[in-house]
Amino acid sequence: MQQPILRRPSLVLAALVLAALALSLAGCGRVAQLGQVPDLTQPESSIEFQAMTSLGHGVQELPDRPDSTASLWSTAQNSLVADRRASARGDILTVVIEIDDSAEIQNSSARSRSSADKVGIPAMMGLPQRIDKALPEGASMEELAEAKASSSYKGTGNISRSDRLTLRVAATVVDRLPNGVLRIQGTQEVRVNHELRELTVSGFVRPSDIGRRNEIAYDRIAGARISYGGRGQISDVQQPRYGQQIADILLPY
Repeated sequence: MQQPILRRPSLVLAALVLAALALSLAGCGRVAQLGQVPDLTQPESSIEFQAMTSLGHGVQELPDRPDSTASLWSTAQNSLVADRRASARGDILTVVIEIDDSAEIQNSSARSRSSADKVGIPAMMGLPQRIDKALPEGASMEELAEAKASSSYKGTGNISRSDRLTLRVAATVVDRLPNGVLRIQGTQEVRVNHELRELTVSGFVRPSDIGRRNEIAYDRIAGARISYGGRGQISDVQQPRYGQQIADILLPY
């Protein structure tokens, strides 16, 4: 007869050792960062830098016009009459994020229900009277069954939320779609002591929505993805430990 796995001390001990080893390996990265400030991401490895240093698909550099140097109204970027708004891959624009949202939801519900049923056979070809003689004292077919039921429910809920975020971040045009819409992406990292704050914004904008100051509001970005978080000692303390996370997954209560 095969012995159950739970009754084999060697297998149970091996499982515990493997679990402890997995937890220790998961925490090795944190141990290596003890006393160290969070590393900043190298800008050369970002998609923004690649967009600035390479041309998009189907984009070709236009040669300088022979008469461009003789014109008083040059369209170069350093000209006073040039349109400095971002319009091509590698251009930079400013995203203005001003989120001031609040929501309040109140909900209440009430439900009640009552029912009563009564079944009796007072007369049926004389059979109830004959059956009553055989029934115990106090029992009668005239009042065969009677049931009553009632239930009530009342619930209330209240949700109050307020979000406020004001930021400005420079984003880069990483691609120009065939319909002229610009795909932008911007990242910003600020390190204060041992805490690194990260801001990421991406989405799609129309060139006509970009203001004359080369700025665009976040509510004019289609498919906007805005993330504001960080990593470091404070963020690490706010996260539950690995053992607690595993216990939350495995424990059924």
